[in-house]
Amino acid sequence: MTQTKTSVSHRVLLVDDDEAVRAMMSATLEHKGFEVVAAANVTEALKLITTESFDVLITDLHMPNPSDGFAVVTAMRHSQPDALTLLVSGYPDVKSAMDAILLEADDIIVKPFEAGKLAAMVHEKLVNRRPSALMKKERVAAILQRCTSGIVENWLTRVKKSEELNHVALTDKERTGYLPKLIEDLIVRLMEPNAPGKESDSVCSAAAVAHGKLRKLQGYSAGMLVHDSRILQVTLFEMLQSNVSALDFSLLLPDVMTIADEVDSQLTQAMDSFTGVIGKATVAA
Repeated sequence: MTQTKTSVSHRVLLVDDDEAVRAMMSATLEHKGFEVVAAANVTEALKLITTESFDVLITDLHMPNPSDGFAVVTAMRHSQPDALTLLVSGYPDVKSAMDAILLEADDIIVKPFEAGKLAAMVHEKLVNRRPSALMKKERVAAILQRCTSGIVENWLTRVKKSEELNHVALTDKERTGYLPKLIEDLIVRLMEPNAPGKESDSVCSAAAVAHGKLRKLQGYSAGMLVHDSRILQVTLFEMLQSNVSALDFSLLLPDVMTIADEVDSQLTQAMDSFTGVIGKATVAA
C-alpha cells in the first residue's frame, strides 16, 4: 500500500491572493497529511501569525503589490523563528536576488512548479532543514549610529536629484552642513531610557537652530527647509528598511515614532531660527 500521509502532521500557513492557487495548493498539502490554514492577503496572514502557531509558511511574493510576501516572511521570522519559511515567486530573475531574500526566507519556490510535488518538497525541506544562525538584533539607535555616514551620503544623493533644492548652488560640504549633528541628536534621544508608555521630550538642538540660520544665509526658502527635512526622514526610514533583518522589532514602533517626532522638532527649531534671521534682516533694513 502506498504511503500518502506524512508521519507527523505539520501546520502550514499558506498565503496567496489567487483563490484557485490557494485551493490547489491546500488540497495538495492536505492530501499528504499537512494541516493547512489559508490566508488571502497580508492582513489576514499577519493576524494568524500573531494568534496561532505554525511549522511552515508558504507565501506568494506579489499579492498584489510587489514584495508583499516579504512583510509576511519578516513577521513570521520574528514572531515564530523556528518555522520554515518558503517564498513563492514567478519572476525569472528571482535566483539573482536569492542571497538578499534568504536573509529572511529559508528558500524560494520558483513558478511554475508541479503541484503534485509540493508536499514532498516541503516535507524534504522540513527534514533536511538546518537551524539558522541567530542574527544579533539591534535597536534603531544602534543601526543609525553605525550607518550615519551612509545616511548622510544617501541624503545627499536624494537632495541632488531635487530640482527645488538645487536652485541654490552649494558644495557637498555646504549642503550637508549640520546634518551629521542633527542625526547625532536624534540618536541621543533614541538612546534615552524611558519608562514603559512614557514619551521622552524632544532634544533642544543647538544644531537645529544653527541649521536654520545657515540655510537662510545660503538662500533657502522656508519651503526648501521643509523639503530638506522630509528627505532626511525618508532617508532614515530607508536605512532601517535596508537593515530590517538586524532590527529588534520589540521596540521598533516607539523608536519609529520617536524619529518622526524628533525630526519634526528639529524642523520646528530650525524654522524658528530661520524666521528669526528674516526678522533681524527686516529690522536692520
